[in-house]
Amino acid sequence: EDFLNLIFKAMMKDSLNSSHPVSSAVQSSEQIEEMFDALSYIKGASLLLMLKHYLTKDVFQAGIEVYLHNHNYRTAQSDDLWDSMNEITNGTLDVKKMMKTWIVHKGFPLVTVVRKGKIVSVQQEKFLYRVEPENWTSDASYLWHIPLTYITNRCNFTHCTNAYLLDQKSG
Repeated sequence: EDFLNLIFKAMMKDSLNSSHPVSSAVQSSEQIEEMFDALSYIKGASLLLMLKHYLTKDVFQAGIEVYLHNHNYRTAQSDDLWDSMNEITNGTLDVKKMMKTWIVHKGFPLVTVVRKGKIVSVQQEKFLYRVEPENWTSDASYLWHIPLTYITNRCNFTHCTNAYLLDQKSG
């Protein structure tokens, strides 16, 4: 419950146009200090949980083990983690490409789901809680690779989770 409260607080900050990406290029040590705030840590943890749920616990753990083995006693960059995950997924999913959309964009998407008969359509757009005129920028180009999981009435509630990667504005 405490973690969920932290997530919702971070999402509230991240839904403002004055937010910042989890990862960005820096030019000075002051910029590095500005990047490491609660938003970066909580959003980062949430993104790792999202990835773990999408890849499954075993695949995610294997990717973490490869990452730790390949980079023990050395420095690493975020791409190194995604590359380790890609080693485990054997090209079935480009984890780096997917996660880059989450860490280089500020904010998060609003996903709208519409069902018409047996057809389900999904659409994404950037969610803004409140537009702050002094910080407003157009975010029309934002596109996330959103891992969606769902169940249908054809499952027995034990192994019935399906996955879909929304990597376009709509699908």
